[in-house]
Amino acid sequence: MDHEQTYGRRPRRRGRKILIGFVVLLLVLAGLLVVADRVAANVAERTIADEVSQQVARQNAQSSPPEVEVGGFPFLTQVLDGRYERITIRMRNVQGAVQGDSVSLPSLDVDARNVRASLDTLRTGQGDVVAETVNGTATISYQSLAALLDREGLSLGERDGQLAVTAPVDILGQQLTVTGLAEIVVSDQGQISLRFEDLNAEGMPNVPLARTLLNNFARSISVDVPLPELPFQLTVREVRPQPEGLTVTADARDVPINSVG
Repeated sequence: MDHEQTYGRRPRRRGRKILIGFVVLLLVLAGLLVVADRVAANVAERTIADEVSQQVARQNAQSSPPEVEVGGFPFLTQVLDGRYERITIRMRNVQGAVQGDSVSLPSLDVDARNVRASLDTLRTGQGDVVAETVNGTATISYQSLAALLDREGLSLGERDGQLAVTAPVDILGQQLTVTGLAEIVVSDQGQISLRFEDLNAEGMPNVPLARTLLNNFARSISVDVPLPELPFQLTVREVRPQPEGLTVTADARDVPINSVG
């Protein structure tokens, strides 16, 4: 009787071993697909990073090597479809010569969505890689802005969500410290302007000439901010003062993000 029970269990044990082997095989295949998926994504990321570097160079600008990340999983199905959910591009220390002034962007993060790129384009580098929408966030350093205003001792920073200025000024023979806030204006074309219209100086003589001199100083530091040409046809939409600098938000639609485009 025991022999019969033992004999009857063997097929189930053999079936269990086959099932375990099948599961292990599936896991191995899944692992290989994940590795292949990541390798393909790395190749695409390097290709796009090279294209971005070339585009920046053509604009007479400089930056650290761009970091590119292709989002969405699995990647291989996106390759076959020719459409990618998201491509993130991070650029650091972007600098460009604009009208003789060096304006720096410590960071520029670009988020491209619904990117169209055929397999042949990625393989040969010939053709367009087009993003349906592109959003960029950049930081303008306060040191760079202060250098643009070119006033000894002048400093800029964020105060209660606004752009604040402090500067020493000689008014009627007195060395005074001027403080105040700036209005930041963004035009329809994405031009950034700083307007200092309400400055004060403690201890300033209460005479019309002193006020006139202070107003003249305010106008002298009210400027248009010359940015390096932003990649991907980005147009500035909003500027917000933050502790680390001015945060610039820009966007564009239907944009080629490779050099061919």
